[in-house]
Amino acid sequence: MSTLSVPAAPARSPRLSGPTWLVLRLHRPALLVWALVVVGGAALTLWLGGPLTDASAEAWRQYNACPQPACSYDQNAVTTYKSVALYAAFVVALAPLAVAAWAGGALFGREVEDGTAQLAWTQSVSPARWLAVKLAWPAALIVVGLTPLALLYHRAWSAGQGRIDTIKPWTDVLTYTASGPVPVAVALFALAFGAVAALRLGRALPALGVTGAASFGVWSIAEALRVRLWPTVTRVAGLRSESIPGTSRAETVERGIVTSGGTHVAGDSSCFIPDYKDAPGCATKLEQLHATGYYADVHPYSHFWPLQLMESGVVLAFAAVTAFVAFRLLRRRTA
Repeated sequence: MSTLSVPAAPARSPRLSGPTWLVLRLHRPALLVWALVVVGGAALTLWLGGPLTDASAEAWRQYNACPQPACSYDQNAVTTYKSVALYAAFVVALAPLAVAAWAGGALFGREVEDGTAQLAWTQSVSPARWLAVKLAWPAALIVVGLTPLALLYHRAWSAGQGRIDTIKPWTDVLTYTASGPVPVAVALFALAFGAVAALRLGRALPALGVTGAASFGVWSIAEALRVRLWPTVTRVAGLRSESIPGTSRAETVERGIVTSGGTHVAGDSSCFIPDYKDAPGCATKLEQLHATGYYADVHPYSHFWPLQLMESGVVLAFAAVTAFVAFRLLRRRTA
C-alpha cells in the first residue's frame, strides 16, 4: 500500500526582524553614506601610502640632491601628497562629528520628536531593547568602519617618515587624532550622547547641536589631558649644548634648567632654552640660578600607542557613563 508523501517546506533563509530590521530599514541612506565614506577613505589612504608617497619621496630626493638654486623636480607630486594627506586626515578625525550629527538628529532625535519611538515602545518592543539595538548596531558599524581607516592612515603616514621633508610630525593634532583609536572612541561617545540629548530635549535639531558640541568638548578635554596620561621621559644637556638630544621628534611637556643641586626649575623664559642661551641677560640669569644644564620632559614617538590607548580609554569611560545615563533617562521617561 502506497502512502502519500508531503513535500517538505523549503528552508527559509534567516532574516533580520524586529527592532534590528527597523533600524537598518529606516537608516539605509545613512548606512550607504557610511559605506561610501569607509570605502572611499580606505582607497584614499591606500593611494596616499603607496603611489603618492613614492612619487613625493622621489621628488624630494631630486630636490635635495640638486646643488643649484633652481632645480627641476616634480613639484606637483609634493603638493598632491600634501593635499591628499590633509584630506585623508580630515576624513578620519572629523568622522565623530558626523556621527554626532546623525545620532542626535536622525537616529534618536527625529524618532523621539515624531513619536515613532513612543509607538514602538507601546506596540512592538520594550524601551530598553529599542535603545540597546539602536546603540549596538551603529556602534558595531562605527568600530568596523572607522578602525581600519585610522590604521590605514597611520600606515600611510609611517610610509613617508624620513622620505618626505614636509610630512607632519606625529605630535600634530590632526595627524595624531587620525592615526589611532581616538576617533573611534569619540564616535562611540557621540552615539551614546545622541541618545541622551534626544531623550532629554525631545527635538531633533537641538539634540543635533548639543551632541556635536558635547562630542567636541569631550575630545578637547581628552586632548588636553593626553600628555599627563603617561609618564614622560626626561632629557638633559649641558649649558654649552646647542639643543637637548632626543627632543626633535618628541612632544615637549615641560622644559627648564638643572641647578647645581640637581633641582629642575621649569620656565617659559627664552634663557631656559639652549638655542637662546647667548641672548642678552641670559648668562647673568643662569648664573644667579646656579644653572648647570637644561632639561626637557618629553613624550618620544615610542609613547604614541600608549598615549592613544590611554586617551581612548578616557573617552570610552565617558561613553560608558553616557550610555548608562541614556538608559536611566529612558526608564524615567517610560515609567
